[in-house]
Amino acid sequence: MSSNATPSPVLSARRRAVAVGAVGLLLVAGGGWWFGSRPDATTTAVRTAGPPVSVATALVKQQDLPVTVIANGSVVALQAVDIRAQVSSVIQSIHIAEGQTVNKGDLLFTLDARTEEANLRKAEAQVAKSRSDLANAERNLVRQRELFQQKFISQSALDTAINQADVLKGQLSVDEAAAEASRVARSFTEIRAPFAGRTGAISVRGGSLVQPNTQALVTISQIDPIGVSFALPERELPHVQRAIAKGSLPVAIELSAPQKQTLTGTLTFIESTVDSASGTIAMKAAFANRERLLWPGMFVNVALTARTLPGALVVPVQAVQSGPERKFVYVVGEGNKVAMVPVEVELNQAGLAAIKGAGGIAAGVRVVVEGAQNIRKDSTITEGGAVRGGKPAEKSATVAGASDASPAGKVTPVPGK
Repeated sequence: MSSNATPSPVLSARRRAVAVGAVGLLLVAGGGWWFGSRPDATTTAVRTAGPPVSVATALVKQQDLPVTVIANGSVVALQAVDIRAQVSSVIQSIHIAEGQTVNKGDLLFTLDARTEEANLRKAEAQVAKSRSDLANAERNLVRQRELFQQKFISQSALDTAINQADVLKGQLSVDEAAAEASRVARSFTEIRAPFAGRTGAISVRGGSLVQPNTQALVTISQIDPIGVSFALPERELPHVQRAIAKGSLPVAIELSAPQKQTLTGTLTFIESTVDSASGTIAMKAAFANRERLLWPGMFVNVALTARTLPGALVVPVQAVQSGPERKFVYVVGEGNKVAMVPVEVELNQAGLAAIKGAGGIAAGVRVVVEGAQNIRKDSTITEGGAVRGGKPAEKSATVAGASDASPAGKVTPVPGK
């Protein structure tokens, strides 16, 4: 038989049947493997929800929340004056030292007063002369009246005597005024403190020639009480005015040196106009400063509480999460399951957030404070160090104030979105 013979039709059919069967077995095996490895619905749910997430929670509280506005302030002297000479003279004595505390009326400088004393003695002598001349004229007028009644002199002679007495009386008044002016000029040679305060650098020495109203001899600044100036956004002005109408408005400042402490003063001044460039209005508060903790030029943080947010829903600020569209909180429901509830933040500062939300946000509801980053859809939670009772909510809220880059003291509440 030849090797190139064509296979029989029966043999070809058998080979095709074997190949088809092999392919079928492969398909059945692959399908079984695929169905066996696919996760069921229970496995998918477990993978989505996962094990319980350990979080810390706090209760939503509803309360009247004092709103504290924070601003940058600077310490200023309530009074400061440059002491200058009012007459041209030479410094004879200096009675103070630089940086000395003085009381009102204390003698600061004595000028050479010889010229003023001579002028004063001259003016007093002229007063004495005019007083003597007037007395003589009044005695003469008495005699002239007697002679006129006896018909020994005429009416014109009597009028002359009356006129002489009146002229001398006027001259005496002029001389007394000149003497008083000399006394005032003499008093200018003794320079005294106009109020209690602290002296600055002394710019003159004994023997220096001073001219009226030119060179400042020394500056006196009032240290106790002392002031703090600051600026608030104009939107806070109505709240401040309403608070002042009810009584004095406390203002607090915080010091960090020598140790952290808070001082409380009283608002004393509101500027009459709003700064149109910054949208702020300047204010000033007075503080007792017996211990000299405040010094003119210091920068301090000012806190002023002028209004209260009534019935606010308060949570720790960590509970508020930021989503792609808006803010939200995780609310713990039945079975310790969490749900995402959108909220609006009215105030956000000092560790607190006053929120408004849709259904599901109310006093007594528990929200997630820590561990929210591990929560997924349909997660359940377990308490792993809960913030019991919502203690942070007992503090007062603080409106966000100006940053270090905003010395004017702009206060900007955090928006809800």
